[in-house]
Amino acid sequence: MTPTIGAVLVTIFQLVIAFGLINVWLVRFKKSTKYRGGTAQNMKEEFAGYGLPVWSVYIVGGLKVIIAGVLLLNVFAVGTINSVVTAALVLLTILMLGAISMHLKVKDSFIKFVPALLILGMTIASLYLINLS
Repeated sequence: MTPTIGAVLVTIFQLVIAFGLINVWLVRFKKSTKYRGGTAQNMKEEFAGYGLPVWSVYIVGGLKVIIAGVLLLNVFAVGTINSVVTAALVLLTILMLGAISMHLKVKDSFIKFVPALLILGMTIASLYLINLS
């Protein structure tokens, strides 16, 4: 059976989201990027700039890495488990709304919002497409 365009889009979104989260939280955790909030040079400084405690970096990061794992497992190993993927995407939606609110809090320029907005868009689109089927 040929997959639908929606199913292909969901797979692409899951891969982009998962590899993006892994890149941010494992590869670039200690590195400066133009997307860091405020004047932060790494993830810990970014969270500190938002006024968040150090432990929140590890909670948010752990959740995002777990979400990335769920999405990758869904694509490569398990197949479609809509309830687990839906739960992961709902949690990620909440986390992305939190990220956007932090960028607003410190009055970041729009470019710093772009990754969170893109992930939020792909997450919402995925939730919509998954729940159509």
